[in-house]
Amino acid sequence: MSAEASQPLLQACGLSKAFASVTVLQGISFDVKAGEVHALMGENGAGKSTLMKILAGVHQADAGEVLLDGRPVRPGSPREAQDLGIALIHQELQLMPDLSAAANVFIGREPRRAGWLLDHTRQLADTRILFERLGLKLDPRREVGRLSVAQQQMVEIAKALSLNARVLIMDEPTAALNPEEVTELFRVVRQLRADGVGIVYISHKMDELQRIADRVTVLRDGRHIATLAMAGADMDELIHLMVGRELQQTAHATPDLSAAPVVLEARHLSRGRAVRGASFTLRRGEILGFAGLMGAGRTELARLVFGADRRDGGEVFVNGKPADIRSPADAVAHGIAYLSEDRKGLGLATGLDVEANLLMPSLARFTGALGHIDRRAGQTAAQQFVERLGIKTPSLGQTVARLSGGNQQKIALAKWLLREGDILIVDEPTRGIDVGAKGEIHRLLRELAASGKALIVISSELPELLGLAHRILVMCEGRISGELPAAEATQEALMALATRQQFEAVQ
Repeated sequence: MSAEASQPLLQACGLSKAFASVTVLQGISFDVKAGEVHALMGENGAGKSTLMKILAGVHQADAGEVLLDGRPVRPGSPREAQDLGIALIHQELQLMPDLSAAANVFIGREPRRAGWLLDHTRQLADTRILFERLGLKLDPRREVGRLSVAQQQMVEIAKALSLNARVLIMDEPTAALNPEEVTELFRVVRQLRADGVGIVYISHKMDELQRIADRVTVLRDGRHIATLAMAGADMDELIHLMVGRELQQTAHATPDLSAAPVVLEARHLSRGRAVRGASFTLRRGEILGFAGLMGAGRTELARLVFGADRRDGGEVFVNGKPADIRSPADAVAHGIAYLSEDRKGLGLATGLDVEANLLMPSLARFTGALGHIDRRAGQTAAQQFVERLGIKTPSLGQTVARLSGGNQQKIALAKWLLREGDILIVDEPTRGIDVGAKGEIHRLLRELAASGKALIVISSELPELLGLAHRILVMCEGRISGELPAAEATQEALMALATRQQFEAVQ
């Protein structure tokens, strides 16, 4: 950290905020120094997003004040915050995919000639200067929609720098990045820190925070719990501060399932270069993990099994019989459910309420011969699953978009449990949710397997697979490159298979 960082660059002093009758922040104090990465942790619903939105001008506090360089500021909009040098990079990037990178960087602030003519040459030149500052080899003329998520994130950072941002707030910046892209992002973050930018870094990934953060602040239930130096922080202590309780650790048992019946089999499934001749079996009561780098073909394979994409070749068998699965409806009819990695885009109707989302796949159960829906029976069933999964919602009528990420994920899972399928494919089950909710999701998945359900779990977090799965398959460039039983699997062995270090030898 730079010497000039002894005094806070940005301070939140006693901030409070309520929406209607719900208090979400209670006297929060927080600061970030120039040349510092200050991590912000807390369960979903702890108040992190509200605090950041107050700093970034999206919301205004009911009480307390914000100081910049020791002077009170009260940004009334994101534009006012940007003018002050405070920029927020959302987890869901705010870019226009059909425009070039340069156009996105300077949207609404385009350089002009003669007072009104757009100066494309200067815009491209200024964008190149920003990219060079970040060490990016990226053509500013490329459409943003043709860039990777990691590259789009760099465009957002360049945009913030073009605003002369002195405080950069990053919300779950690595949620959709592979390990190589995370390393590149951290290189840029360290460079910004060296340039004196104060960075607020929101993340649930504790291993990443140990690599990049200088200090960490924990929020719980809208209150400031603690601020610690990251170098001396104990991970178990941080978890306890976040959740206010000891997390129940469940021993990972690996029963012998070799005699259990095969409930799902894929034979030589293919789709272009995305999936190339993939075969596997899944047994009753088993959690089968799928590992691999982003783009390895894991999600694409799951979508072929579920009928969401048309396959070029191969067969699927359910309970030993050929299954003609050409659509998700066919898969559901065969007892297969699929929880997408994109829970907001594909897993939930976030504009509808909890009850509607829970009942959506199972409406036929509650619909009579004349099309009349038995609302009382539906509400009873929905309430049972709310209680069973511990979904925190004021009522079944609560709009799903207003719930935390962990509760949204539970709803996405519960709707398929209510449908009573026997085979569940879960893609990135804990992406973007806090450590407490993550433990609850893991417990639910283990309970489902113990009850006789068969699960496929796709995850980019190797410790998650090592803690959940009975077997782990690894994909690399569209093929299954190896299989390891849980007792023999290590992160090193999985990464070797995922990066072709061993895969080449068997081709």
